[in-house]
Amino acid sequence: MTNASRDASDTIGCVPVEPIPSRFDLPHPTSVEGDVVAVGGDLEPGTILQAYRRGMFPMVTPDGHLGWWSPVERAIIPLKGLRVSRSLRQSTRRYLVSVDEDFESVIAGCADADRPHGWITDDFVDAYTELHHLGWAHSVEVWDRDGALVGGLYGVAIGGLFAGESMFHVARDASKVALVHLVVVMNQGGSLLDVQWQTSHLESMGAVVIGRDEYLSRLPVALAVPGPFDRPHG
Repeated sequence: MTNASRDASDTIGCVPVEPIPSRFDLPHPTSVEGDVVAVGGDLEPGTILQAYRRGMFPMVTPDGHLGWWSPVERAIIPLKGLRVSRSLRQSTRRYLVSVDEDFESVIAGCADADRPHGWITDDFVDAYTELHHLGWAHSVEVWDRDGALVGGLYGVAIGGLFAGESMFHVARDASKVALVHLVVVMNQGGSLLDVQWQTSHLESMGAVVIGRDEYLSRLPVALAVPGPFDRPHG
């Protein structure tokens, strides 16, 4: 674990394993006008990675089906544009932060059925845990001084892209501290921090809407470069 405000370069680094290619060929996001590009398929690692590489991510649709989403109003956090308030800066000193130390507990916290608007099913937990074991999905954990997990986030890293999926907290500012730490990591070699949709919470920390077309134009550059999560050990 490290203090939230300290360098995280020694907490990351393994080359991910490429899975078997998907048996599905997902369409390009520009083939539709709305946020949902396709419905169906599976949550095999090869399918999920194909989606991210094409600018999509899996999430259930309102009627409960597996959907592949590419928001028209796509939002990102510029890596030099993070806003950290005075109170949040104080919170970064209150907690300890780690990377990939307890992915399973972080995704379980994000998938808590008691959370409002929760949608992360057991199938998603299993799928992203497998991606984590292959080196593609990563977590940031936030701990209190007693060693209890009080917040965190997880997402998928491909080259210089980090696609944030979900975050949770059970103590004040813990998820925000996780995001601050993620930006520290991304500034060590990342280029595109995807947060899917804009929210008031993310906007207060510097997230901006760039739109789907602009996101898709930036994506190939991000995918082509080595990122901070896939540097070899040593």
